[in-house]
Amino acid sequence: MERYAPRARSDAYGRRINREHSPIVALALPWLSIMLASWVPSLLIATALPLSPPLGFLALLAWRLVRPGLLPVWAGAPLGLFDDLFSGQPLGSGMMLWSATMIAFELLDRRFPWRSFLQDWIAAGLAMLGYILAAFLVSGATPGTPGLVALGPQALLAVLLFPAAARAISALDRMRLRRWRRAD
Repeated sequence: MERYAPRARSDAYGRRINREHSPIVALALPWLSIMLASWVPSLLIATALPLSPPLGFLALLAWRLVRPGLLPVWAGAPLGLFDDLFSGQPLGSGMMLWSATMIAFELLDRRFPWRSFLQDWIAAGLAMLGYILAAFLVSGATPGTPGLVALGPQALLAVLLFPAAARAISALDRMRLRRWRRAD
């Protein structure tokens, strides 16, 4: 058959038969994307008010909610440590908050295994608001009305960016599951 129709065993994306996933890409892409997202806010210009949301935490939430079983529960500790190195937070605060978030979402998955995107968005928004408030308190800032008002734009932007982050993570997940190499 291949002699008469050479493209008979292929489609628009190439050959389907004799291809397999790359285990390196499948395992490393979620970790590297979260670490890159933690690093990106350090490139932005410093302002008087915190405007950029914690993109690393947002990527962690998106990976956790788009692919629930992909990252282990303990992944919050090393990824939070990496985020602490670039965010300027006290060392260990990201480890504690990210680990607590991973444990909370693990418990949420056990209680409510099937959720809609709206419920995921609400859960991610509450987690993001809790993280921003806890990071504000752990950073040593004096709690008060002016500080909380200053956190408003960052918190609002973080909650509104979750659908875009989930869409970007789902595109990365499709790339992660792409068949890259030949199986011999």
